[in-house]
Amino acid sequence: MNGIWWVVATVILVAAARALVRAARHSRAAGTPTPPTEITAPEPSASPAVTRSARAAEPAPPRSATTFNVVSTKPLTGIPEIRHFFRTNETPVYFVSATAFNLLGIDRWVRNFRFVNYYDSFDGWHPNVFVPQEQTPRAFGSIEEIVNYLLGHKEVGDLIRSRGGRGKAAFLMFDEETEDLARDLGLQVAFPPAELRHRLDSKIETTRLGNDAGVPSVPNVMGKGTTYRDLTRLAAGARLGDDLVIQTPYGDSGQTTFFIAGESDWKEHEEKIVGEPIKVMKRIEPRELAIEGVITRHGTLVGPLMAELVGFEELTPYDGGWCGDDVSPELLTESQRRIARERTIAVGDRLREEGYLGYFELDYLLDAQTGDIWLGELNPRVTGASSITNVTAVAYGDMPLFLFHLLEFMDVDYEIDVDELNERWAQVHNLDEWTQFILKQTEDVTETITAAPTSGIWRMRPDGSIGYARRDTDWHTIADEDEAFYLRIAGVGQYRYPGADLGILVTRGRFMNAEHELLDRAREWITGIKGQFASVPPAGLEPPLVEPEPFGFKML
Repeated sequence: MNGIWWVVATVILVAAARALVRAARHSRAAGTPTPPTEITAPEPSASPAVTRSARAAEPAPPRSATTFNVVSTKPLTGIPEIRHFFRTNETPVYFVSATAFNLLGIDRWVRNFRFVNYYDSFDGWHPNVFVPQEQTPRAFGSIEEIVNYLLGHKEVGDLIRSRGGRGKAAFLMFDEETEDLARDLGLQVAFPPAELRHRLDSKIETTRLGNDAGVPSVPNVMGKGTTYRDLTRLAAGARLGDDLVIQTPYGDSGQTTFFIAGESDWKEHEEKIVGEPIKVMKRIEPRELAIEGVITRHGTLVGPLMAELVGFEELTPYDGGWCGDDVSPELLTESQRRIARERTIAVGDRLREEGYLGYFELDYLLDAQTGDIWLGELNPRVTGASSITNVTAVAYGDMPLFLFHLLEFMDVDYEIDVDELNERWAQVHNLDEWTQFILKQTEDVTETITAAPTSGIWRMRPDGSIGYARRDTDWHTIADEDEAFYLRIAGVGQYRYPGADLGILVTRGRFMNAEHELLDRAREWITGIKGQFASVPPAGLEPPLVEPEPFGFKML
């Protein structure tokens, strides 16, 4: 009898083992990631490993509801292992936005990375860009509406289900509806909650957090928009003078910043100010700067400092509107660069206390007369400047800044030495020069586009004219300052109207001098690209649908 029971027990064990094997195979077939437990062969070309653990930093526990599932395996230690992790990544990662611009080239670093976009900038030939084929003409009111439209599109749902029905999703802008739609698709949002991001996005909240972190803003006072008389009283109490700058909490600084030197200026803008919480500032002669960072569990990483192209009439119809970036090792003095980096780390550490992890951008204002650096505003997201930040990261020999953001949401433990990375990235010899401009319709006409420049690499000839050189998916192969990558936004059949986004151009070198004036080469590229467009008056009597400005908020 005992022998019979031994046989029965053996049969049960064999059946159970086979069931486990089938379950494991099914999991792999469905795309469930199998994280590597150990990586023993770093890439020879990678930079030296960062081996000192940064766990001693002991970050404060987040106050938000964000939770992260960390797989219990040996932590990834240093840049070579992290790079290998992303190159062998099995988890689908999606960047859902109007265009792919902000993170173009990240698919070179992250396996299974896909762009899901509304605008077809590549006419279908980019292997990792997905644009739904069926689209009905519509006018969106925000970036969030574009994202939610895409997540609710049947073709996008089919794409995600065909790749396992799960994964991570990153966005430029999103809201609570986006979070619900992503959850329904089996996607985890690779950012802190929308509610937290919205609160931190306020220019008034930025000022408060900066003060907490010891990072000063231009002399200011907070109040509420009521009357011009109340404004002058408020400013007088703070000794700000008569020449004032007013900002409302949310929106692109180019369209929510008002210069008030007298009652006539107030009357011109009062409709947008009255009833709003306002930040009233002393007016200075600013040079706009930008810097991006990533708040990790080990501390805050900081990218290169950039000079912003702002308000150039050749590029934008908006006075004070952002329209590009320069990055250069010769930007400002060593002391000023150090101050900007230290203050960015301080703000990042303060944001971590609020529960925020991941990518962010800070604007600074350099007073051209005194040399003082003031905190401008916070963008808790990837931005239009991310394209430059992540291309210069290649020069560091490590990896793009966005990958450190992604690590916080990839269900994996890792160790890096934040101080060592920041010190290395601050070295001037690790920076090269890159620049970009965002081209809007500046002429006061509304027409239907009949010809538009193609996305890819363009080359400037000796006589200053430009020609299409070759097809490419991003700007990483640009050889010199005579080559540039153009990303088309507005194409044939679409409308061009005042303020409409037409395209983006990225190249090596700089577009501005030390006084923040456009160089001749910038004007030659602007003229060359504009010359590739042709348009005619719209047919019919009905006004055309005005589409959103995806790049109106330094978001691209």
